[in-house]
Amino acid sequence: MTELLIARNPDPDSSLSHLLLVPLGAGLLFRTSGTWPRTRALFCYPVHLREWPAEPDIIERVAVRSCERRGAAIDLVLDRAREHRSQIVFTKGRGRDMVFWQSSRTRKQARPDVTLPTARAAGLVDLEILVDSRERYAYRFTRQQVTTVKESLPCGDYAVRVDGRLVASVERKSLSDLVSSVSNGRLRFAMTELAALPRAAVVVEDRYSALFKQSFARPAMVADGLAELQVRYPNVPIVFCENRALAEEWTYRLLAAAYAWAQVEQAAVTRIGVEADGGSALETRIAADLELADATGTTDPAPPPTAQVRAWARAAGIPVPDRGRLRPEVWGAWQDAHA
Repeated sequence: MTELLIARNPDPDSSLSHLLLVPLGAGLLFRTSGTWPRTRALFCYPVHLREWPAEPDIIERVAVRSCERRGAAIDLVLDRAREHRSQIVFTKGRGRDMVFWQSSRTRKQARPDVTLPTARAAGLVDLEILVDSRERYAYRFTRQQVTTVKESLPCGDYAVRVDGRLVASVERKSLSDLVSSVSNGRLRFAMTELAALPRAAVVVEDRYSALFKQSFARPAMVADGLAELQVRYPNVPIVFCENRALAEEWTYRLLAAAYAWAQVEQAAVTRIGVEADGGSALETRIAADLELADATGTTDPAPPPTAQVRAWARAAGIPVPDRGRLRPEVWGAWQDAHA
């Protein structure tokens, strides 16, 4: 059985860091920038077979079930359960021959044919964006004047910090991840934590209409779930941005605006830190819940967001994880302290 080989490009001056050897005929060799077209089609630059190193640094070696040329494309089927179907397409762009490696997912992505702006968001010369260390295939913000720092975030995938405190966070979702997180309830917990921040949002790398074309779950159930979450958490908008590039641009613009807002608005300082009367933001939220319960005749006020209880527990010296559900004893301690 033939194999598809991906090795590191030994040329340090090349912007295409990988070599792709396709087992068609005597072999086709391309320079490319990745090991699989997961989030976008990969540009491939065809080179002679003699550029294949004598002792290649192999990154991936995958058996090939099928490799056939069909017109201006090469259909590849790999012998593995996931990420096994792709195409290498020979086309023309900007008046010259070009080659792209694409999967079915990247081929279906929206291409709105727009040029993204290069002007700095909110007039910021430089912006530091925190990227969650658990984020796979994270935004790199290569088009923007951004410095990225990886660390474990309590909520969201991208965030900005002012005076040591998070002021805004964005949760990124692909369409498949959005559908599964709505179905299993994970998005509800994520939005609960995001709602505790001064500014937060969920950005989706697809169109809203794509919800009704997917086959992972019933479209009506997903649409109803999103509508319910938006009503429950109106301060955490769910934004559909057609594709990954536009979602990255929108995330950058939102975080930059939130960073500028937090520096000049006293309202941001109030929500982040101590209220004017000396009480904490958590206590103010609890008092508001109690007033609402009295007004509506409800005996049990709504519980505070998990992120606020997590912050209270840390201040009280109670160890809690960065993400996920809190232990029952943590909730019990909070209820005892605020009975």
